[in-house]
Amino acid sequence: MVPLSWYIILSSILFVIGMGGVLLRRNILIVLMSVELILNSVNINMVAFSYFHQNLRGQVFSIFIITIAAAEVAVALGILIALVRNKASLNVDDIQTMKG
Repeated sequence: MVPLSWYIILSSILFVIGMGGVLLRRNILIVLMSVELILNSVNINMVAFSYFHQNLRGQVFSIFIITIAAAEVAVALGILIALVRNKASLNVDDIQTMKG
C-alpha cells in the first residue's frame, strides 16, 4: 500500500510545476497547460484523502473538477483561436485588450 505522504509529495511537485508555468511563461498554451497541472494536483489530493478516509466526497468533487477543466479548455481554445487570427501571436504580453 502506498502511503498518503507520497501522494501529497507528488501533488505538491505537480502544483509547483504548474505555478511555475503560470508565473514564468509567456505562451498562452503553456499557461493553460500549467493551469491543468494545478487542477490535476488538486484532484490527486482529493482522491488520495478520499481513499484514506473511506469517503467518496473527494472522488465526486474530483469528477466535477475534471468536467470544469474540460469546459475551461474548450472555451479557452475558442478564445485563443480568435486571438491568433486577430493578433497572430500567442505571447501573453502582446495581448492587452479583449476587443477585436
